[in-house]
Amino acid sequence: MGKIIFYEDKNFSGRQFECNNDCVDLQTNLSCCNSIKVESGCFMIYEKSNYTGNQYYLRRGDYPDFHHWMGTNGSISSCRSIPAEPGSFNLRLYERIEFGGQMMDLKDDCPSVMDRFHINDIFSCNVTHGNWLFYEHPNYRGRMYLIRPGEYKRFSEWGGRSARIGSIRRIMDY
Repeated sequence: MGKIIFYEDKNFSGRQFECNNDCVDLQTNLSCCNSIKVESGCFMIYEKSNYTGNQYYLRRGDYPDFHHWMGTNGSISSCRSIPAEPGSFNLRLYERIEFGGQMMDLKDDCPSVMDRFHINDIFSCNVTHGNWLFYEHPNYRGRMYLIRPGEYKRFSEWGGRSARIGSIRRIMDY
């Protein structure tokens, strides 16, 4: 189990809230979040409650202000703990909604979806093993989306604003 501490002010000052699990609405405990410490585990933090809005992946470390997690402001309203998944990783990607079109298997990191599979858009996917991060741009840049084990019939189910996926990374316990 992980441990994350949210602080209202920069540089780990002001009111704080400690969390060991998923939290659907941080706003009930803090008015804003301007610094974070991840003492153990990995977390996905979200700008809005109910795990919506821009997502940011944080692993063990100190984040003295929102620039350190690549955020645009101190608006963090929910978080998910990402459990370490031992063993293999397996992700099946599809070029159409509801698992249609060309199917591609992935078991490792992919810095460029276009270079590897010759497509830009992933409309659906099925995760059988491991947790993954989708990035909008190649080389693990841009907006990111947490992809947990399960079926995603449409990109909107993982929070995507479009089907454009530039790179994919496994979430491993470092």
